[in-house]
Amino acid sequence: MGASGYSGRMRVRLLYFGVLRERLGGAEETVELMEGATVGELIEILHARTSKDAMGKVAGEGIWPSLAAAVNREYSSLAVVLREGDEVALLPPVSGGCWARRSA
Repeated sequence: MGASGYSGRMRVRLLYFGVLRERLGGAEETVELMEGATVGELIEILHARTSKDAMGKVAGEGIWPSLAAAVNREYSSLAVVLREGDEVALLPPVSGGCWARRSA
């Protein structure tokens, strides 16, 4: 710890939904970040951590710019500064089946 009594690091709890559970190996984890880290910086760290496929491409590349984030159960922007003990949920875009109009 520094002279001020602070370590300069903090822990936040991450919750992963949808395909992120598979990409990051589970539904949740706790990560340690530098104090003052933003949601955007957290996402960049996670993005860099994902493994590349045989062609050198990062798997699931398209989901990263489309993620929604919620800090302590409220949607947030990438600029939100995280604090010790925050809970961050990362929500990828949802895709589903096809909706077609039926004729009567």
